[in-house]
Amino acid sequence: MAVTIGLISIIYFQLTFNSDGSNFQEKEKALELLSNITPINISQQGIGNILPSTGNSIFEVFVYSGEQEYTDTGLPTTTFKQQHFLLKPENTELYREIGVGFEQHNSVFVVPIFTMTAYGEPGFYNFFREECGTECLKDIPIRYESRPTFESSANTIKVLRLLGYPYITDIEIDKNPRILELFDKVILLHNEYVTSNEFEAITKHPKVIYLHPNALYAQIEVDYEKDVITLIRGHNYPSAEIKNGFEWKFDNTHPFEYDTECEDWDFIEIDNGVMLNCYPEKIIFQDERLLKAIKEY
Repeated sequence: MAVTIGLISIIYFQLTFNSDGSNFQEKEKALELLSNITPINISQQGIGNILPSTGNSIFEVFVYSGEQEYTDTGLPTTTFKQQHFLLKPENTELYREIGVGFEQHNSVFVVPIFTMTAYGEPGFYNFFREECGTECLKDIPIRYESRPTFESSANTIKVLRLLGYPYITDIEIDKNPRILELFDKVILLHNEYVTSNEFEAITKHPKVIYLHPNALYAQIEVDYEKDVITLIRGHNYPSAEIKNGFEWKFDNTHPFEYDTECEDWDFIEIDNGVMLNCYPEKIIFQDERLLKAIKEY
């Protein structure tokens, strides 16, 4: 409910000050589109005993001892447990500098629910590991209840929410591509699997932060009557020579996707925004300079 109210206030703010006379910008239409954002599971709760996590952080960081580990697919031999974050009271002033809080702002980040679905099992990666045939690329149920993991930008989602950023999902963009016109700045995460509607809407928006490499990599199709996705093109499918399913000239998958340490991170300018040159899940909760750069762009 709090997310919906926050989004509605943002939309009202823009409609009041940035009306261009188009039907889409009418208050009633905006409220209709954003009144029921697709729910996602961003719970900071797990199972087992709470264990403090090591390392420096601008948040309280902890894991649950009984929580299942998952694999960082960029580093197949490494597993991680879900990390969770809480605000530190002593960092309140810092959060004002790097977050958006309850102030009027007009940014939104996109939760990669289609990518979360593709990485689940059974799913696309069972096919890529040659554990099954093309049936594993078709009619995969959308995983509304699953929690995001490393592959679907779990840490970034949690941190941006703590800092006050509102979100939408792939689904809102696919169903209503012009929804992005309501926001001055769009923060894209590891949205690797997207529809053609989503690809067009994102690449036409004038101000996008591509925060995770390998975004907009493969084209999927969605059947909302059955709530399933199907891989159409990309990621070496339907033939091995096909890499980016949209033949997108700004694809930054290689080598940046596999730099998960982000020791020398930087933003690279492209036609409609900037791209981070590494995969930031391990630093997003530690690097105040990065979070400030996201806010100020």
